[in-house]
Amino acid sequence: MKKKKHKTNDFSKRNLAKKYAARKKTSARDKTHALRRAVGNLLLTGKFLGTARGFGFFRADANFEIPNDIFIPERAASGAFSGDTVEVSVHKRDLAVRKDGSFHAEGEVVRILARGVTEFCGTLILDTRYLNRIFSPYRVISDDPRFTAEVEVENDRQIPEGHKVRVRILDYGKGRIPPKGEILEDLGNTFSLDANYRSILSASGIRTEFPDEVIGAAEAAAAEEISPHGRLDLRNDVIFTIDGEDAKDLDDAISLSKTASGYTLGVHIADVSHYVTSKSAIDKEAFARGTSVYFIDRVVPMLPRCLSNGACSLDAGTDKYTLSAMIDLDKNGALRTCRIENAIINSKVRGVYSEVNDLFSNGSKSKFYPKYKAVYQTLKTMHALYELLEARAKARGVLDLESAEARFILDGDGKPVDIAVRVRGDAEKMIEQFMLTANEAVARHLAERGLPGVYRVHEAPSEEKLTAYKNFVYNLGLPTASLHGDKLTTASFAPILEAAAEKGVGDILSRVTLRAQMKARYSEIRGDHFGLGLAYYCHFTSPIRRYPDLSVHRIIKYAMAYGIPAAQKRFTKFAAESAAASSENELRAMNAERDIEDLYKVIFMQDEVGKEFDAVIGSVTSFGLFCELENTCEGLIPIELLGEGFSYNEGSQTLSRGKTAFRLGQPVRVRITETNILRRRIYMALV
Repeated sequence: MKKKKHKTNDFSKRNLAKKYAARKKTSARDKTHALRRAVGNLLLTGKFLGTARGFGFFRADANFEIPNDIFIPERAASGAFSGDTVEVSVHKRDLAVRKDGSFHAEGEVVRILARGVTEFCGTLILDTRYLNRIFSPYRVISDDPRFTAEVEVENDRQIPEGHKVRVRILDYGKGRIPPKGEILEDLGNTFSLDANYRSILSASGIRTEFPDEVIGAAEAAAAEEISPHGRLDLRNDVIFTIDGEDAKDLDDAISLSKTASGYTLGVHIADVSHYVTSKSAIDKEAFARGTSVYFIDRVVPMLPRCLSNGACSLDAGTDKYTLSAMIDLDKNGALRTCRIENAIINSKVRGVYSEVNDLFSNGSKSKFYPKYKAVYQTLKTMHALYELLEARAKARGVLDLESAEARFILDGDGKPVDIAVRVRGDAEKMIEQFMLTANEAVARHLAERGLPGVYRVHEAPSEEKLTAYKNFVYNLGLPTASLHGDKLTTASFAPILEAAAEKGVGDILSRVTLRAQMKARYSEIRGDHFGLGLAYYCHFTSPIRRYPDLSVHRIIKYAMAYGIPAAQKRFTKFAAESAAASSENELRAMNAERDIEDLYKVIFMQDEVGKEFDAVIGSVTSFGLFCELENTCEGLIPIELLGEGFSYNEGSQTLSRGKTAFRLGQPVRVRITETNILRRRIYMALV
C-alpha cells in the first residue's frame, strides 16, 4: 500500500510540475511576444551606462516600459561614453523573457544625442610612443574606470607626470582618433589625499563655493534683529537641543510636558524660511545644492555659514526663530493632534549625545548632572516617552537593519590613524524617535488640509527584488509564509529574521533584507513609507541642511499667513520641482560621501598590506567576494584567487566548487594584498 501511495503521490507531483512548467513557459512566451510588439525594431532614447570592460547597458527613458537594462556589446557602443544620452536600436530577435522571468535584450547605439561627461578628473601620463610626433605625448586617464578612453592634452604649463588634473573635453574622437581635451586645473600628486578629495568633489558636481551675491544676501539676513512680534513666545519654556559634540548647525530643539491624557511633545525647528525667502539668491543656491554634504573632516553646507552655523542655529542662551510642532500624544505614545506655530525660543542647554547617554546610565551621579540639572526631570520623562515610541515602532514591524557606521580618528594633517564603529546610545535613538514623530505629524497636517507637500516616500520591494529575496530565504531553509499575504508590510519580515537568528544566520539575512528594500525618494504625491510602516511621512526637522524640509516649512508658513487655497495655487508646481531636484541632489551627495569614506579607508589600510585579519563575507558576486573587517573596511577577493572552477549562484548568492561554497555572513581569515587609491579599493586574499 505504501509503495502504491508513494507512486500515486509522485505521479501527482510530476503532473503538477509539468502543468506549472507549461504555465510558466506560456507566460514567458506571451511576455516575450508582448515585449517584441511594444519595442521591437524601435529606436529607444535613454542613458548609456558604460563599464570598465568596454561593454555597457542602456537604460530607457520612463516613457518606454522596459523591464530591465539592455545590454550593449563593446562593438555596438559606437563611441558612446558612460552617461551619454543615446538612441538605441533593439531587434525583435534580441528581446526575450526567459522561463524564470528574467529579461534579456541586446541593442546597438545608433546615435549620440548628448554627451554626459564634459569635464573629468584623472591622472596625467606621458606616453613615450608619441614622442617626436605631431600628436601631443600627454594623455589623461580618468579616475572613473567607466570612462575608458585616454584623452590627449597639451601640457603647456609643464605639470609633472603623475599629477591629478581636471580636464575639459574638446573633441570626443572617432575610431582610432583619441578624444582631445584641455587641462583646467592641477590638483596635485595623484596619490595625495587632497588631490583625491578635490577630484571626488569635482566629479560629483558638489558646489563648494558660494557666489558673492549669495554671501552678501545671507549676511544681511543674518544681521536682522530678533523680535518676538507676531510669534508664540516660548522663551521661558524648558527647551533644549541634543546633538553630536562637533555639530555646528543645530536645527532642532525639544520640549515635553505631561498632560491629563498623555504628553505634549514640542519639536522646535529653526525657521530657515524666514531668512531664505522664495526665489531669492540664497534660495536659488540652496535649491541647486539640495543638501549639505558631510565628509570625514569637513562639511559643504547648503546655506552660507552665517546662517547655517549662525542666525538659524539654535544655540543655547540666544533668542531664535522656530517653526514649532506641538504634538499631542496619548498615554501610549499614539499621535492624536498637531498644531504648528511661528515661535521664538531660547534654548536652555546645548546637549551632547555622549553626555546625555552618561546621564541616562548614571542619573544624578553622572559627572554631567550639574550641566543638565535644570532639564533633568524633563529628560527622564523624555526617556520614558522614547521607550513608548520605540515599542510602537517595533509593534509596526519597523526593521533595524542599519549597517555599521565608521568613525574616523584623524591626525594633525587630517590623515586617518584609526577607524572605529560608531555606537548609538539611547540619546541618539530618542532624538531620532522624536524627529520621526514630528515628521509623521507634519505629513498628516499637510495631507489632511490638502496642502501641497514634499513627502518622503519609500515603496515596498519590487516584484523582482521580492522574488530574489524569497528564493534566498528558501535556500537558507527558512519559512517564507509571511511574505505571501495579501499586503506586504515591514512586519512580514520579522518572523523570517527571528527564525534566521535562531538558526545562527541572522547577520546574513539582515544584510540581504536591507538590500531587498527600495531606495527612499521625495515626491509631491503622498505615499507610504514602507521601512517605517507609516502612511504619512515627510522631512520637516532639518531645513538648515535639507531643501525638502525648507520647502515644507515655506508651504506651511504661507498657508498660515494667506490660507490653504493661496498656498495650493502658489506651491503645487513648486512641490513637484523641489521633490525631483531634492531626490537627485541627495543621491549625488550620498555618492560623494561614500567615495570620500572609501578613500579614507584605503589610505588607512595602506600600512596594513601583508597583515592578516578576521573578516565576514559581506557580498558575493560573479567576480569575487567582498569581505568586511571589524573596523568596517571592505575589500575584494577576486574570484581568480579562489582557484579554478568556482561558479556563481545568484539565487543563493554563493560562489561554489564541489562541496566548497562561500556565502554571505561566512567568517573568513584574509590577508591585505593591495590598496589602490585611484580606484578607492582594497584587495585581499584568503589565508
